[in-house]
Amino acid sequence: MQKKRRRVLKSIVWGLVAIVALGAGGIVVWSQVGVMDAEPGPLAEVRANSAIEVEDAAQGIVMTPADGESDLGLVFIPGAKVDPWAYAPILQSLAEDGVTVVITRPWLNLAFFDLRGLDAFTSAAPDIDDWAVGGHSLGGVRACQLAKDAEALVLFGSYCAGDVSASDLRVLSISGSEDGLSTPAKIDDARDLLPADAEMVEIDGASHASFGDYGPQSGDGTPTISDEEMHAKVGELLTGFFAELRAE
Repeated sequence: MQKKRRRVLKSIVWGLVAIVALGAGGIVVWSQVGVMDAEPGPLAEVRANSAIEVEDAAQGIVMTPADGESDLGLVFIPGAKVDPWAYAPILQSLAEDGVTVVITRPWLNLAFFDLRGLDAFTSAAPDIDDWAVGGHSLGGVRACQLAKDAEALVLFGSYCAGDVSASDLRVLSISGSEDGLSTPAKIDDARDLLPADAEMVEIDGASHASFGDYGPQSGDGTPTISDEEMHAKVGELLTGFFAELRAE
């Protein structure tokens, strides 16, 4: 009787192990299916930009000014299942303006699986003392979690799940009027989780996918702003925001 119980218990344990292994394997497979690739045209323009240097480093995609003069940094976390290279075109103007940009590669292409701290990415430029952290969509949610170790927070079509309203963070939140995923209503509902002086900007005509160059996204709205206009507007907002950080 006792041997039978041990056999039953052993079968149950191995069954649970098999279920966990299958579940983990399923998550890994799912995370690799449907990844939205960077569009080749905008990416080619980044690689041809003589004003910046682009390095495929261990910490992520690192963009720096070609003259090497950089005094601030931004760690940027991609949205779920979006190729990190898709954010290089919209962020390159920051590197042109003297900001080192590190675009991370989240584990399993999903930011909430990536448990690394901010220093895992800022190590790409150890001479820079002042860092902002930012992200798009789910990457922005993760950025909020890392913001305690940064001076500023930048959100693209995203919002915080945790409360950072009592912090002294400088915050720039850029959203889109046509965003079908991080909708204007969702951005507004989470507004009280940010500091009272957070800069909230809604770009008319921008969709969720307007914040990266990876093509249309399921469930999103239809953008009425061109990629060129979007890059210019976001670049202007980022440049102004980081100029204010420098002045503090």
